[in-house]
Amino acid sequence: MQKRKPIVGITQGDSNGIGYEVIIKALSDPRVLEFFTPIVYGSSKLFGFYRKTIHEVEQIETNVINDASEAKPKKINILNCLPDNVFAEPGQASAESARDAMTCLARAVSDVREGVIDTIVTGPINKKAMSGQGFGFPGHTEYLQNSFGVSDVAMIMTSHRLRLGVVTGHIPLKDVPGSITKEKILGKLRLLNASLKEDFCIDNPRIGVLSLNPHSGDGGLLGTEEQDIIMPALAEATAEGIQAFGPFSADGYFGLGHYERFDATLAMYHDQGLAPFKALSFEDGVNFTAGLPVVRTSPDHGTAYELSGRDLADPQSMRSAIFTSIDIWNTRLEYARLQEEKMEERHLEGAERRERPGRPQIA
Repeated sequence: MQKRKPIVGITQGDSNGIGYEVIIKALSDPRVLEFFTPIVYGSSKLFGFYRKTIHEVEQIETNVINDASEAKPKKINILNCLPDNVFAEPGQASAESARDAMTCLARAVSDVREGVIDTIVTGPINKKAMSGQGFGFPGHTEYLQNSFGVSDVAMIMTSHRLRLGVVTGHIPLKDVPGSITKEKILGKLRLLNASLKEDFCIDNPRIGVLSLNPHSGDGGLLGTEEQDIIMPALAEATAEGIQAFGPFSADGYFGLGHYERFDATLAMYHDQGLAPFKALSFEDGVNFTAGLPVVRTSPDHGTAYELSGRDLADPQSMRSAIFTSIDIWNTRLEYARLQEEKMEERHLEGAERRERPGRPQIA
């Protein structure tokens, strides 16, 4: 049976950044539309404005809609979420662009929750500007966790070279040590392990875990979190059947290429993991939120105001985010199908055992 093409919702993000440029460039090759149907949540007016600033883009097929149900295949569907008087100020953080980003995000989340679209790819936002407009969350990850009412999520950075999760995300560095607990590490390992199986089709994943302190604490000389928190968490994860190894000192782990021995890496805090990840995979890096009932990805870069409107932004990370969302969506469908087959096999085996005649009784 032929699989249907997924419908991918793409939010504009902050309209004064490079969001529209990377979206337009990523979708400009008509061959990509053979694999999915895109819906850009934003404004046809803003789309047209930024399209004129991009010299390499030739004629592209667009379809302006007011509802996702109106989307047409093999066209770039633009769902108007914003009023006609919307305008762009390339390179400028503004209250208006922050509010518009929030409006487009809310509309896309509503549609993916209702199953009108299959995956959501979020354009880069200005977190500070959105916070000033009452967004109330440090970023997309926390907003989506709240929107879907899940107890925990894991931010996974993924590329052709490595996959990486973090225990603590968007919090000040001074708050990291107090936020590292055995329970939190164990929770992220469970999420990461499940995602590697269900979203990346890895049957028995191996996870490398980083230390918090330099040189893994150097036997307690540079800190005791490794002995008191991280190692007990790894022991409990191992008892649950999760293949978790470490803790490894981050410098040697990345510098010597040890990450290549594992299917994923769990870092203790944001920059410990994302700094080496972006050094290794900035061009095609993707941010994926594990633990949600829907598939959400985003490019691994920000608004890059300094590049906006200048036709300089590289679309590769946005392109990778789109196709990663499609790959994960397909993998989840296949995983669910295989689980159903296993359940059916167990049901049939149980029925056969119940139908077998017992041993004859000896008088």
